[in-house]
Amino acid sequence: MTGAPRRRIPEATVARLPVYQRILEELLRSGTTTVSSEVLATLARVSAAKVRKDLSLLGSFGTRGAGYDAAYLIDQIGRQLGLDRIWPVAIAGVGNLGRALARSEGFAARNFCVAALFDNDPRIVGEIVHGVVVRPTSELPAVATATPLAMGVITTPAPVAQRVADAMVEAGIRSILNFAPRVIEVPADVLLRYVDLSIELQVMSFYQARSSESTAMEGMPVIRSIGLSPPAS
Repeated sequence: MTGAPRRRIPEATVARLPVYQRILEELLRSGTTTVSSEVLATLARVSAAKVRKDLSLLGSFGTRGAGYDAAYLIDQIGRQLGLDRIWPVAIAGVGNLGRALARSEGFAARNFCVAALFDNDPRIVGEIVHGVVVRPTSELPAVATATPLAMGVITTPAPVAQRVADAMVEAGIRSILNFAPRVIEVPADVLLRYVDLSIELQVMSFYQARSSESTAMEGMPVIRSIGLSPPAS
């Protein structure tokens, strides 16, 4: 007998869940064990109705007049985000950004285990970064066979990003986060996300330029990037 199908959660809601979780963790550390949708909404800079709608997609966790149990809600959000399991991650491109990500405490705290590092610079290959040996990209298939890799992170220079993405796809990786400043192509069954800092700065520049042009603005908007995926063909 199969269970009921999971309710579809919109991408915008998925993008807000980590924000809610981080706020709840901060509140819990400060001694707040129960939080209302209004408080959570104020801190997340969204409406209380949106918070309630987002959380209702996960299940019934709140108590009318009492709010949400912060610790329990943190756990439930983590389960929905898949953070209740270990995700082996491969990083290709061990420059400054790749090294910073490999050493990130935030990765380990969220159960993302940096299991493999790749680079084609002979001066870098063989180095040990945060306990992981840097291997040439040509060894990606062999490493993936020995240690199945759930996610790939590309921090290479733009000209080689597509070749690295191709190698990751061939190695069986079905989720790729691309920091390289170029658009890459992957098969339809591969989840592709982009993080482009120059684009984020340009968005900030847009609002910064207009903040002095309008006296009607009550404050700068909070814009949280949720990444970009190429539209389905």
